[in-house]
Amino acid sequence: MSIATTISEVGGDTEPTLTDAPRRGSKIIRDILSSPGSALSAAYIVLVLCMAVFAPLIVKLSGWGPYAFDEAAIDPNMGGVPVGSLGGISSDHWFGVEPVNGRDIFARIVYGARASMVIALASTALTTLMGVIFGLVAGYFGGIADTIISRLMEFLMAFPALIFMIAILSALPADNRQYLLVLVISVFGWPYLARVVRGQTLSLKQREFVESARASGAASSQVIFREILPNLLPTIIVMTTLAIPGYIGTEAGLSFLGVGVVPPTPSWGQMIAASTNWYSVDPMFFIFPGLFLFMLVLSFMVLGERVRRVVEVGEISS
Repeated sequence: MSIATTISEVGGDTEPTLTDAPRRGSKIIRDILSSPGSALSAAYIVLVLCMAVFAPLIVKLSGWGPYAFDEAAIDPNMGGVPVGSLGGISSDHWFGVEPVNGRDIFARIVYGARASMVIALASTALTTLMGVIFGLVAGYFGGIADTIISRLMEFLMAFPALIFMIAILSALPADNRQYLLVLVISVFGWPYLARVVRGQTLSLKQREFVESARASGAASSQVIFREILPNLLPTIIVMTTLAIPGYIGTEAGLSFLGVGVVPPTPSWGQMIAASTNWYSVDPMFFIFPGLFLFMLVLSFMVLGERVRRVVEVGEISS
């Protein structure tokens, strides 16, 4: 049930506006906190965000930076295997060290959170902006604008995105790779939201409250931002929340394949790729970045699913 339908049934033609957004946001937050699973997921996401924001301070407390080599923590006679049990876990290295080079895994996990969150959130923001703009333009104005945007969406959605991302990033320079990742992910990601926004806009612009606004002399921009966009907010929130784990996984996958974040910049996907040759002798090298990545993706999926349920049962209202 859409928010527009719910409000029409209980309050005539009165529709939500952008001023209702804080109330709907508060309702979502309260509902998240009422569910243990989604509350724990939100807490873990906040933890990873704090790791990303305060990475320099955190590694100062641990005593080792992400690029520092500790030769004493590895055994050169054993091919660079970490000294001690469990991958060299000790009071100096809380998560152990990387084989061969002795870099601190905890510090690289912390800085890897920064890479994952920055790329995923920036990609989500850009994708959402593009998807909403193109979807609104195509759905509201129709005609040639709708035709051009719809054909462009179909063209991009027909591509095997991951293969083309690998091909494009392989051909681009390694400089500013994080910005390139955001751009490439966004180019292939926006059509999915735009298609949904376009479909709902086509339906909403036929509603009586939109017709009344146009008849009263409201400009197209006023109709879009005051009448149509507020009704799209629940859908945008749900799709945005569900898109973030996909972009986190995409960044990790591209880094795993060697076309994402460029070494020595830490990335969880890159760390997992480097650990593949050390499963048998140092499983902790794989477990820590793999666990952090798995928990982050799972947390966003649980959170997104909770938000989706709230919208579907009509719990968000004006």
